[in-house]
Amino acid sequence: MGISLKQILIEKVLTSEERRRIENAPLRLNSAGIDEWGLDPQTVQAGLAAFRWIYRDYFRVETVGIENLPPGRVLLIANHGGQIPWDGLLIGMSLVLDAKPARVARGMLERWFPSLPFLSSFFVRVGQMVGDQNNCRDLLFKDQCVLVFPEGVRGSGKVFQKRYQLQRFGTGFVRLALETKTPIVPVAVIGSEEMYPAFMHLDKLARWMRVPYIPVTPLFPFLGPIGALPLPAKVTLRYGQPIYLEGDPDAPDSVIEGMVEQVKSALRFEIQQGLRKRGNRVFS
Repeated sequence: MGISLKQILIEKVLTSEERRRIENAPLRLNSAGIDEWGLDPQTVQAGLAAFRWIYRDYFRVETVGIENLPPGRVLLIANHGGQIPWDGLLIGMSLVLDAKPARVARGMLERWFPSLPFLSSFFVRVGQMVGDQNNCRDLLFKDQCVLVFPEGVRGSGKVFQKRYQLQRFGTGFVRLALETKTPIVPVAVIGSEEMYPAFMHLDKLARWMRVPYIPVTPLFPFLGPIGALPLPAKVTLRYGQPIYLEGDPDAPDSVIEGMVEQVKSALRFEIQQGLRKRGNRVFS
């Protein structure tokens, strides 16, 4: 039998230590070698091999406070930006490459992602799922690490003038944290907003293509496919202290919104700290 591209990537690109990190991650695999949600460790390894240079060399990702991650179930709450969700990929890779022990982040995707040909099955194989409350609840009750962007497309699609300004958060993640007794860790992503500095969106074309937005940047769509490449902004990921919320998950919205603001304030603090320490050094 021939060697597959997946095997070539794993064996030629990853170090033995990187392969072991994924193999030793806390996964619950069945007899077929995948978990109950469809995650395939070999696909995770191949994805890591394919994108590691983007993490290490292109965006030069630096992690701060990743040791704050508690063991067991955890809910990562991050700011969203940059038009294309590189931020989710980079957070996921940081957990595999830099966390001790390695973790696999179960990202909650927008509902339109499964409509993407080829990519939808890849997302499932590397542990990502549609952002449904039932999916999230199931993952947390089984001690998984779940990544949520409460701003949704409101955050990822921000124009450059609103960079790093947190948009409205949903409340569902707090109710789930209370129900499953899950600690929340805020994760600030510094650098994603400069990857695609959009100054407007092509709304009519986006509606016709049935996607949330199509950004217009200084390079896209004017330079065609080349203009769709992200700028090499240096990225810092700041993991804050765990937040342990207590209360009734069925409490009135006014109570839950106060807890949402507590998480949002902690995330805003990490963003401001990251921006202050970065200063004007966006690409270095």
